[in-house]
Amino acid sequence: MLVAGPTLFALTGMLLQIPTHPLAGWCAATAIWMVLWWISEVVPLATTSLLPLVLFPILGIMSGKETASAYINPVIFLFIGGFLVAIAMQRWNLHRRIALFLLLRSAGSPQRMLLGFMSATALLSMWISNTATTMMMVPIALAVLKSIRSDLDKREGQMLAVAMLLGIAYAASIGGIATLVGTPPNLSLARILTISFPDAPELAFNQWMVLALPIALALFVVAFLLLSHRYLASTQAPIDIAAIQHEMRHLGSMRGPEVRVAVVFILLALLWLFRADLHFGSHVLHGWAHLMPEPAFINDGVVAIFMALWLFLLPGEAERKRLLDGSAFRDIPWDIVLLFGGGFALATGIRDSGLALWIAEQSSDLAALPPIIIVSLLCLGVTFMTELTSNTATAETLLPIVAAVSVALGIHPLLLMIPATISCSLAFMLPVATPPNAIVFGSGQLRVRDMARTGLLLNLAGVLLVTIGVVMLGPWAFDTDFWQLPSWAHLN
Repeated sequence: MLVAGPTLFALTGMLLQIPTHPLAGWCAATAIWMVLWWISEVVPLATTSLLPLVLFPILGIMSGKETASAYINPVIFLFIGGFLVAIAMQRWNLHRRIALFLLLRSAGSPQRMLLGFMSATALLSMWISNTATTMMMVPIALAVLKSIRSDLDKREGQMLAVAMLLGIAYAASIGGIATLVGTPPNLSLARILTISFPDAPELAFNQWMVLALPIALALFVVAFLLLSHRYLASTQAPIDIAAIQHEMRHLGSMRGPEVRVAVVFILLALLWLFRADLHFGSHVLHGWAHLMPEPAFINDGVVAIFMALWLFLLPGEAERKRLLDGSAFRDIPWDIVLLFGGGFALATGIRDSGLALWIAEQSSDLAALPPIIIVSLLCLGVTFMTELTSNTATAETLLPIVAAVSVALGIHPLLLMIPATISCSLAFMLPVATPPNAIVFGSGQLRVRDMARTGLLLNLAGVLLVTIGVVMLGPWAFDTDFWQLPSWAHLN
């Protein structure tokens, strides 16, 4: 694959000649090279993401300045600000306290314990990394399993372990769907929508949550019922919560720094939720941004950085003089930042080279299909594609293409882009599909076939729920007609 990438790049660039858009062939060649390296991971994902920075200026697709600007934008700062708040929660153990509190309230039967672990995981993964959430929850789950297995027979203990670990992995991915900052593909959508359609209205945090939260809740319920039915139907033994109580006592009472981090986190969530206008039919709840001299200048990235700055100013405890210090920047996943940038640069190149227009022209025959069938097939294809590829890389590659196809079909771009984005998180079958899947599989408590069989059913349920959810809730959440092409949706 190391050689296949540049080889196919050269062949595609020379053979794909588009007279009306002479640079489109080379942009397509760049995309193929990046996709091959992203899928195979023959080099780090971040390394592949730097290719546009070199190739686009050389090929004449974009200047070096224009390409570099794609790597720094409001979505990048939204990610950085949100991640700094998540780092503070982890440093002061606020995330652990939230998880243990929820688990104590759900103790009793195995079903309630499963619901508690899944609820805690999903809630945390709405705001902090799915991977970090899973890494925190798995040791707690293993400690609980160790303490209660003496009360269960061998088969019951094994079934409970599989249910709890799969529940944690699935809940981490499902929780990330619910908020704009919950998982990287959601942020990719926010930026690529703006790149593909510069006149499009901003995709606001609260708009996304109004649509995605009900879908995530429905999928969460399906996952819980599926795991309960498959693994816990015959297990009714009471659960000893001594291990959870021990962990809670070890944390002690809530300290000052923990309280201050909690206040910053709650304020950030509220500022995100109520920044932009909320539409309720003919009624509009104006966001607080209207109090500013220029409301349009305030975006979710500004809010994230504003609240993150307070973490470097508010006092910490003992040797930690502040809630966060300079070392926090070492914990930011800069490889994901570069992955974002590479995808955004590719999306800009697809637009500027004319490749998006060419794709739209080739997609006109799809207009014969009902839009709901197209949405369903798109969800199905992306869901199974992301089982084998990085969900972020999948989103970065597909979303510019999906945007062009929507124009060719004469429908609202979000009718296709949102299902494609959410489907990038519906990877429940294989350990390699997502970091949460890999982490729970690494515990040694479950087999690939356990994950594959249950994950296949959840994948199919996810495709159905996403299709229905976007079609039914999308027009209401975004206060627009999803079946018509809006005036701002034009390709240059």
